[in-house]
Amino acid sequence: MSGVIFTVGNTMQGDDGAGPLLAELLEAQPAACWDVVDGEASPENHIHRIRALEPDRVLIVDAADMQLAPGAVRLIDEDCVAQQFLVTTHAIPLNFLIASLRETVAKIDFLGIQPKEIGFLFPMAPEVRLAVEALHQDLVSGIEIESFGLVGGDEPVVT
Repeated sequence: MSGVIFTVGNTMQGDDGAGPLLAELLEAQPAACWDVVDGEASPENHIHRIRALEPDRVLIVDAADMQLAPGAVRLIDEDCVAQQFLVTTHAIPLNFLIASLRETVAKIDFLGIQPKEIGFLFPMAPEVRLAVEALHQDLVSGIEIESFGLVGGDEPVVT
């Protein structure tokens, strides 16, 4: 099984840079069985790169307001991605991005990282940076994505 970790975010917007930071860490120390594509602030411009890799699975990682403590990391139910949790700093809503990827990718998951503060030229909060570094280590060690718990839909938040 091949997978792509597709990070999204804007490094100039404080905690919204969580996705690109994860991409940077994964490029320096890759996770087995995963390729990484940094979609930056315009993920729609990178879909062709994912399609060229022909993955079985895509894990989208982005800042998401889940009303949890800063740095919390959770899977988000696909139906709730744009409706409830999206931190909108991107050109198109992520549900459109997911629909486009679904044309060629069998399994798509969305992993949200709870931001503390997003604003132009804000620094990344220490809690968020530590969470991204821990997530990187989890991915490198081969943790199952499903172990992060789910928020949204009919599922309770798993802590």
